[in-house]
Amino acid sequence: MKKKNFWKRCLMFDLICICLVSGIIFSGVGKGKKIKQELISVIQMQESKKETSAQSQGDTSDTEDETAKELSENESKEKKKIALTFDDGPNEKYTPEMLNALKERNVKATFFLLGEEVEKYPEIVKQIYEEGHLIGNHSYKHEQLSKLSMEQACNQVNRTNELIHNITGIYPAYLRPPFGDWHEQLDCEMNMVEVLWDVDTLDWSSQNHAKIVNKVLKNIQENDIILMHDGYETSVTAAVEIIDTLQKQGYEFVTVDEILFE
Repeated sequence: MKKKNFWKRCLMFDLICICLVSGIIFSGVGKGKKIKQELISVIQMQESKKETSAQSQGDTSDTEDETAKELSENESKEKKKIALTFDDGPNEKYTPEMLNALKERNVKATFFLLGEEVEKYPEIVKQIYEEGHLIGNHSYKHEQLSKLSMEQACNQVNRTNELIHNITGIYPAYLRPPFGDWHEQLDCEMNMVEVLWDVDTLDWSSQNHAKIVNKVLKNIQENDIILMHDGYETSVTAAVEIIDTLQKQGYEFVTVDEILFE
């Protein structure tokens, strides 16, 4: 009983002390004023830290959202690749004009050259190569390979390869057979990649600027290969309009190897 009374008195004493101290602090009397200010200062510091932490987390979240948005926009802006190809050159007059137009627009194309024209205009072949375009083989005389003997067909291709190699130092890896007519046994003899086309402009036939442009714009799709020729004025002007229009639509012009193997 005495122990209970003792602890009861101690508890009452502690409660009285707590009440007195609290009263002194919150009434601002004596040292209580100083203690009160310190408590208020500590509370304010804690609240400030919480606000800074929350703001930091918010900034991080905003940065992550902006980064995700930029990545999404970059993906949506990824260009659609297409290849512009020219057959039957080089042409003394119009191939240099075509090269100038391509250079002005930072466009790389593929030129399938005829051996007999390569012999006539080696300097133009050199220009094509030095300006970063891809050179392919289009046979020597533009003869239908399937109508030739195996030996004759191989000679058409090999002779042209040697002529191009003598000028550029590189053997062509890509072959476009005239008329798109592949010799059935040529695969066994030639270690070259056959390249045909998706959109034939028929520019050699119409020689009509509007028809050539419309043919491409109505039929073009991503990863298509466009067939043109660099031996006509209308082909040059049409190629310029095709490039300008399709670049605005998000297309990127590349060489055929990028279409076939990437």
